[in-house]
Amino acid sequence: MSSTDNVTYHSHDVIIVGAGGAGMRAAIEAGGEASVAVISKLFPTRSHTGAAQGGMAAALANVEEDSWEWHTFDTVKGGDYLVDQDAAEILAKESVQAVIDLENMGLPFNRTPDGKIDQRRFGGHTRDHGKAPVRRSCYAADRTGHMILQTLYQTCVKLGIEFYNEFYVLDLVMNDGKPAGVVAYELATGEIHVFAGKSIVFATGGFGKIYKTTSNAHTLTGDGVAIAFRRGIPLEDMEFYQFHPTGLAGLGILLSEAARGEGGILRNASGERFMERYAPTIKDLAPRDMVARAMANEVREGRGAGPNKDYVLLDLTHLEPAVIDAKLPDITEFARTYLGVEPYTEPVPVFPTAHYAMGGIPTNIKAEVLSDNDTVIPGLYAAGECACVSVHGANRLGTNSLLDINVFGKRAGKYSVEYAKSAKQVPMPEDAAKDVLDLLAKVRNSKGKEKVAQLRKELQETMDKNAQVFRTEETLNEALEKIAELRKRYEKISVQDQGKRFNTDLLEAVELGFLLDLAEVTVITCRERRESRGAHLREDFTERNDKKFMVHSMAYKQSKIDKKTGIDIKVDWKPVVITNYQPMERKY
Repeated sequence: MSSTDNVTYHSHDVIIVGAGGAGMRAAIEAGGEASVAVISKLFPTRSHTGAAQGGMAAALANVEEDSWEWHTFDTVKGGDYLVDQDAAEILAKESVQAVIDLENMGLPFNRTPDGKIDQRRFGGHTRDHGKAPVRRSCYAADRTGHMILQTLYQTCVKLGIEFYNEFYVLDLVMNDGKPAGVVAYELATGEIHVFAGKSIVFATGGFGKIYKTTSNAHTLTGDGVAIAFRRGIPLEDMEFYQFHPTGLAGLGILLSEAARGEGGILRNASGERFMERYAPTIKDLAPRDMVARAMANEVREGRGAGPNKDYVLLDLTHLEPAVIDAKLPDITEFARTYLGVEPYTEPVPVFPTAHYAMGGIPTNIKAEVLSDNDTVIPGLYAAGECACVSVHGANRLGTNSLLDINVFGKRAGKYSVEYAKSAKQVPMPEDAAKDVLDLLAKVRNSKGKEKVAQLRKELQETMDKNAQVFRTEETLNEALEKIAELRKRYEKISVQDQGKRFNTDLLEAVELGFLLDLAEVTVITCRERRESRGAHLREDFTERNDKKFMVHSMAYKQSKIDKKTGIDIKVDWKPVVITNYQPMERKY
C-alpha cells in the first residue's frame, strides 16, 4: 500500500468488487491460490443475497425422481427460450456440487426425516419436461439467502480473505482495452483508493432502485453495471426485468415463492383461484412472469381485492399453523409487522414488485466479460445478478438465482485466479483516479436548486408507471422524455453535506447518475424489442416473434449523441446459443 496526493494505492492479484453471494463464492475459490481483495460498499453480511428466501435449485432427487436434463429444460423454457443453453446445462449439471459445497461449509439446510437435504416445489420446476411439479429447491426455512451469505462469509474469514468494507467502487481503470484496477471511495474518511489487480471480478448485484415498488434494498443502484457501461462495455438483455408476483401490496417487501411452494394459493376478490385459468397444469407455481401478468390482469379487469381493488390475495389459511411456523417463519412475521395481517386466519394482500435483472454485463460460460458478441476482455470477469451469461433468458425461475451466484461465482473465482497466475499487471495510468476526483468535485461543488431525493423519486415513479409489467411504445417514449428532463435537472443539483466522513448525501447523488444511465438503457431496449417474451410484455406487440427477436439485445454507449434520436445508446443483437431445445410455445 502506498499513498500519494491524497490517493492511496493497493495491489492484489485478484480484485473482487462486491461481497454478496457471487463475490464471496469467487473469493473462496480464488483465496487459497493468490492475494485476493474483496471490496464492498456494505458490510458483507448486509448484502442483498441475504434477502433471498425460497431456496436453491438442484436436481439432488432426494425427495422425488429428478435429473439435470429436466432442470436444464425448465430453465430454458422458463426463460422463454432466450436462454443460452450451454450456460443452462452448466448451471443444472454443477448445481448438485454447489449444494454439496455449501453443506460442507456448514450450511444448515432443512432435512427430511431420514437426514437428507429436504427439497420443496417452486415455480416452473417440473419433472419429465413439464408434466408435473417437482421438489427441487434445497432450502433453509425461508431464510436460504441469509444462511448462504453467513456461511460464505464465515468461510472467507476462515481462509483469511482480505475485505475492504464500506469502500465504494466508482470506476474501472482500463488501459489499452485491458483492466488495470478499480478506484474506490472510502466511506469512513472520504479518501480515494486505487486498487491495482491482474484480474478483476464484478459481483455488484442488481439495480432494482430504478423502480419505486421493489423488493430491492436501497443500496441496489447498479453501480457495477453502470461503471462497465460507461467504460464502453455493452449491456445485454436489459429489457428483461423480473417482477416478483408476491410483494406485500404497496410496499414491495418480498413474500417468498416458497409460500406457494408449500401450498399457498393466489385468489382474486371473489375468492377464485384465478391461476387455474392461466396455467391449468401447475397453477400458482407457473413461472414468475406469467403469475405477475395474471395478477396485474386480474386487477386491471376489476377483480382486484381491497378498498381500491388494487391487489390480489395470497391465501395460507388452509395450511396448518405448525407448517407455516416451521417452513415460513419470516414471511408470516412480515405480514404481521408491515400489514397487520394474521396469515393463519386471513389472506395476505400482494402485488408484483420489481425484483431481479435478467440482463447485465455480458459474459461467457467462464464468467469472462465480453466487449461485443464474442470478444473477451482479458482479465475481467462478472458473476451474479450484475452479469448476463444468460442462464435466465427472458425470465428467471425462482431458486435459480442462488444457484447462479454459487455456480458462476465459483467459476469467476476459478478462472480469474488462473488468469492472474500467469498474467502481468496492466500498467496503471498516472492519473488513474482523475475521473473519480473530477466527478466527486463536480457533484460536491454544484450549487443548483434540485434535490437528489426528489429526482430519484420522479425517476422511480415514471419507471413504475411506464416500464413495469405492461409496456407500449407510447409509455416507453414518455419514460424517455422524463429521463431526458431528469438528466437536465441532474446538472443543477446541490449536495448539502460537505463533510468527508460517511457522506451519504454525496454518494446518493453519484448513485442517481448510475440509476439514470440504467433506466435509460432499460427503456431503450424495451422500445427496440417489439414483441412480448418472458418478463417483457408489449401490449402493442403481444405475440412472441422468434423470426425477428430470437436474439439477445446488446446496448452500447456511443461517444456522440445521435442528432435524430437525441440519445447516445446504440442497440445491436446477439444470437442465442441453442443446443438441445428448439423454441416452442410456452404452456403450463
